[in-house]
Amino acid sequence: MVNRVILIGNLGKDPEFKMLDNGSALARISIATNESYKDKSGEWQDLTEWHDIVTWRNLAERAQATLKKGMTIYLEGKLSTRSWQDQDGNTRRTTEVVANYFRVIDRKPAAENTQPPIQKTNTSNIPEDFDGSDSTGGMDSNVSGTPTADDDLPF
Repeated sequence: MVNRVILIGNLGKDPEFKMLDNGSALARISIATNESYKDKSGEWQDLTEWHDIVTWRNLAERAQATLKKGMTIYLEGKLSTRSWQDQDGNTRRTTEVVANYFRVIDRKPAAENTQPPIQKTNTSNIPEDFDGSDSTGGMDSNVSGTPTADDDLPF
């Protein structure tokens, strides 16, 4: 059996981060995905779907440090449903995606059309034959959230 979710979407707001009493880090994010289709009259319609995402521990800390509203991210996780009692004693349920991996695809917020400032790098210690490729087989091994290459995205 498989419980796997893959999403590519835009963050609707900055992560909501908190440390729990047991010391675990928790971050909640909301991602919007878009779909276009033709209705019965032949007109194109856009449908935006919002997804509630939960990240835990190191991934939550990374989300809090790197993610900002409007960024486009690739995310993998699983669906999880939980129940609780509200203030009136009613049983409430919610389904959310528990993330186990994310990668920033586009750092600029959707509302901005400007490129981020270019950072100058001291290249005096970089070998002349260095091509900048990732030696980890395409996987993003850094925890800073800095994209390395898009070759490892499954689409």
